[in-house]
Amino acid sequence: MAWVYLVIAGIFEVGFATSLKLSENFSNWPYTIGFFVCAAISFGLLVVAIKHIPLGTAYAVWTGIGAFGTVLVGILFFGDPATVGRIVFLVLLIGSIIGLKLVSPDERKPTQVKEAS
Repeated sequence: MAWVYLVIAGIFEVGFATSLKLSENFSNWPYTIGFFVCAAISFGLLVVAIKHIPLGTAYAVWTGIGAFGTVLVGILFFGDPATVGRIVFLVLLIGSIIGLKLVSPDERKPTQVKEAS
């Protein structure tokens, strides 16, 4: 289930990045609110996911989904260039995300932070 939370967190990362652009430097209130709501959900789900998925893996997957989705939104809705090179590297990025999932250990019991002595 932690992987589901992580994927949803990545999707909300796309939402907050897109809302950030549309907020026009936080002057457009509906998108400003959308930014903060998406960011809170994204970070909240990431926190839940890293209790069961190694931190480095979870963070890489989260940012990878966010980067992939944000580039896709830019291409589809904001006229960003869709060059062959960009598409190739987006495919490699998705391959890396899938690869991290495949080589990561199964979900584990929630981790607790060790206190410094």
